[in-house]
Order: sequence, then C-alpha cells, then structure tokens
Amino acid sequence: MDPKSQKLMRRTTMLATVTASYFLLTADYGPEPNILDPIKKAIESAESSVKKLFFGSDKKSQGSESVGVQSNARKEHP
Repeated sequence: MDPKSQKLMRRTTMLATVTASYFLLTADYGPEPNILDPIKKAIESAESSVKKLFFGSDKKSQGSESVGVQSNARKEHP
C-alpha cells in the first residue's frame, strides 16, 4: 500500500475508534452531566463550524435562537 493511503487509513481508523468509544461510553449515562460533556461540546462545535463552512452563516436564525434561549432561561429562573 502506498504511504499516503496507509496514513489516510490509519487516521480514518483512529477517528472511527474515538467516535465509537465516545458513543459507547455515553450510551449508559443519558442526559445527566458527566465527565464527557466537554468532548460532546467540542464535537457539536466542530459540527456547527462545518455546517457554517458548507452552508454559510445564517445570522438571522442565530439571533432569534439566542432570544428563545434567553426567554426560556427567564421562565425557568424568575
């Protein structure tokens, strides 16, 4: 196998292993906060960045989304 292909296969395998491990570890915890929350936030941030890269930034929906979050926070904590 050529070195570039071998390097790509190693990286793909490592990424798949990390992803599978994450899902297996978090499957039992459910929505409760746990030690893996920072990893989850990093994955969600990366997902958001990739979506922005491919689909562009939609500032209008982000603004309305943050307003909705703020209004929900006010309802929960008067």
